[in-house]
Amino acid sequence: MRKKIPAAPVADKHPARSNAPGLGDQISERLEILAGLSDEPGRLTRLYLGPAHRRAADQVAAWMRDAGMSVHIDSIGSVVGRYAGSSPERPALLLGSHIDTVRDAGRYDGTLGVLAAIAVVDRLHARGVRLPFPIEVLAFGDEEGVRFTGTLTGSRALAGRFDARLLDEVDQSGVSRRQALLEFGVDGSKFAAEIRDPAQVSGYIEIHIEQGPVLEAEGLPVAVVTAINGANRGRITVKGVSGHAGTVPMGLRRDAMAAAAEMILAVERRAITGPELVATVGVIEVTGSAVNAVPGEVMFTVDIRSPSDAGRKAALAELEQEFVDIAARRSVEVSSLFSYEAASAICDRELTTALSASIERAGIKVRHLPSGAGHDGMAFKDVLPFAMLFVRCREGISHNPAEYASPEDIDIAARILADLVENFGKKN
Repeated sequence: MRKKIPAAPVADKHPARSNAPGLGDQISERLEILAGLSDEPGRLTRLYLGPAHRRAADQVAAWMRDAGMSVHIDSIGSVVGRYAGSSPERPALLLGSHIDTVRDAGRYDGTLGVLAAIAVVDRLHARGVRLPFPIEVLAFGDEEGVRFTGTLTGSRALAGRFDARLLDEVDQSGVSRRQALLEFGVDGSKFAAEIRDPAQVSGYIEIHIEQGPVLEAEGLPVAVVTAINGANRGRITVKGVSGHAGTVPMGLRRDAMAAAAEMILAVERRAITGPELVATVGVIEVTGSAVNAVPGEVMFTVDIRSPSDAGRKAALAELEQEFVDIAARRSVEVSSLFSYEAASAICDRELTTALSASIERAGIKVRHLPSGAGHDGMAFKDVLPFAMLFVRCREGISHNPAEYASPEDIDIAARILADLVENFGKKN
């Protein structure tokens, strides 16, 4: 059951607040509008290429046009707004995030980054300012991967990493991605036209809620992301011998559950001792479970993440060996299958330095954090420079209707992005 969080923001201390009204309140009001665009009544569910996504895309496109951008929806369903620079031939700076959601979602995840980027461009437009380079604001539609199993397809298309086979992937209703794109009003077969030439892009920057509790615990409104964690996911199967709970002596048992429990504690212990390492056992299944039976077979999952690929792989190898040792000591069998691996994506040093400088100019302590969750920036690894700015969210809650970031923190983040963009213009 989800924890109930009151809707009103809690009082907190901000090390810096802007006295100038506008950006935080404007973005928060637009977040409220987009939260009303849902595929399900009474809760926010906006799935890729669905009716609510179409309405949200149209609304975002209208706000982009109001901010002086030329707008189109690309072949994968991303909304793309372009604010021309005074020197059109200069490489573009990309800003944005995603507007799709998980089921029964919060209103800040992804959408905040899109609306903050639009607000920054809108402020330039209102002042009649054209920077030396173009700005593109991107509203990706497939970051969460809820409707189809393939994900990050909007950003992957820009990076030249979209797999054409995904066009034939089908959702639970049997509708293919290709057909859904056509119904959305675009032709997915033209995805190659979305590839950005790295020589024509200076980088991608995204604002996103932290989705964790660190900033709130430390009383800070924002942080610079150092990397998006790499991850492994797998299934561990432990086989012992089932037996009667009353007749098998403790010393003669080959209890798969007891062995699995020791292995699960080993996962937690290894993560605690590893710098910037997190590991989770999220699923446990007991075959033929009964209150009066010694478990004979148990399966559990492991999700292990770190910004260091070497550290993550070393921890995983150590855990697999410890599983074997535990199994031998307890006279059970163990097998591991890690079928998913994603490499970490390190944020660009120059862009993160620029973000840090903008935070310092705002009078805020610079905090660096890795991202334990995946984001569109991962698609740009080794293709385009990217950076991220985290915004404090209450109690670290995300993917949940209780998700909340204050207008004050949003204002700070948007003004930091605006400062970076305008100072970036002086250097590039």
